[in-house]
Amino acid sequence: MKVIYPGTFDPPTYGHLDIIERLSVMFDEVVVALLINGNKNPIFTLDERIEMIKSDLDDHNIENVTIKTFDGLMANFAKKENSRVIARGLRGMADYEYEKNIARVNEALYDGLETIYLLSNPDYSFISSSMVKEVASFKGDISAFVSDDVECKLKKKFNY
Repeated sequence: MKVIYPGTFDPPTYGHLDIIERLSVMFDEVVVALLINGNKNPIFTLDERIEMIKSDLDDHNIENVTIKTFDGLMANFAKKENSRVIARGLRGMADYEYEKNIARVNEALYDGLETIYLLSNPDYSFISSSMVKEVASFKGDISAFVSDDVECKLKKKFNY
């Protein structure tokens, strides 16, 4: 069975990697789907984000994961991928309230499309890409939140 784990991953964090690792044990194939969204202004290019995720996957020897990109509706991408399962990580209730509405829309657009939720590991439940970028912008220590490769790339982006 194939699962899709969509997101912007700007940058990928240990929280993202934890979800990917757990999904790779639960499913035959995991598609990490990077959204190309004109409404967001990522600090990393699509290629940079793909490279960081690949590096993290290689460092953890996760082999049943492919990285793909998509624009438009998640439901259409899931149809194209012939997958009926989307996975999302939840850090808390606010995430759930947001995600359940998206899941309902996706299911309305693609009958039978299910969204499953994995609770964040408590060690990572406070980490978000936005928070990591903010700490990095003030030259704070981000080593507990992202891999060495991602940390180096963030330091380069923020000139430290």
